[in-house]
Amino acid sequence: MTDPLARIADALDRIAPPPPADADPLVHPAYVWDGANLRAVRAFAPQPLERLKGIDRNRDVLLANFTRLADGVAAQDTLLWGARGTGKSALVKGAIGELQARGKSIALVEVVTDRLDTLPRLFALLADRPRAYAIFLDDLGFDAAGEARALRSLLEGGAEARPANARIVVTSNRRHLIPRDIAEQESAINQRDSIDDQMALADRFGLSLGFHALDQDGYLAIVAGYAAAMGLDFDPADAVQWATRRGSRSGRVAWHYVTELAGRAGKTV
Repeated sequence: MTDPLARIADALDRIAPPPPADADPLVHPAYVWDGANLRAVRAFAPQPLERLKGIDRNRDVLLANFTRLADGVAAQDTLLWGARGTGKSALVKGAIGELQARGKSIALVEVVTDRLDTLPRLFALLADRPRAYAIFLDDLGFDAAGEARALRSLLEGGAEARPANARIVVTSNRRHLIPRDIAEQESAINQRDSIDDQMALADRFGLSLGFHALDQDGYLAIVAGYAAAMGLDFDPADAVQWATRRGSRSGRVAWHYVTELAGRAGKTV
């Protein structure tokens, strides 16, 4: 007689939905890797590069690096670090969108950052595909030095390093990816070792681009660029008050202000 538990297990297997299939990595402009599956981004609509003001040098350097990656020649892993809201993520997405508009075969793959241990599986899925991939880790920070070591081995020197057609692109508010509360997490004896460990991760990126807080003129220039692209007028004093109330001048705050202007004017964005 068949074991009742075995029959129940077989029945559950029959009614359970099959695991979702990975999206075709050669078709879509952008993907999300959730640790188990590659999913196509429903609507990839990055900001055009011409709207990103005040980061011209970083734009040119990153675009050149992604171009080399798309062309199948030597390209760098990249760390974009600095003040929040200064355009790091927008630049990564905008550069990929620009190259796709030029006909380059490159895609963005955003990784859920608490699933870094699954990156080798993603690399195996993408390796040897006739396409380039920017593996995007947005707003990365670490709670433990072990996570930093794991990513460091994937960047360089590990047995499961990323394939030739993929490069890792990280954004972070901190240049050296060191937790703010590191002094509380580590004893005085081990603190120097932990700092060295995580600075060694930052050193693995061949390209490091810094983003800095805007002055008032830079903030207003970004507002003016966004507003002009949408056919909106704006009062500089009102734009400054908007930033003052939020305690920050940044590209993100400028975009929020222009979104507000569009709403007042009855327009969509």
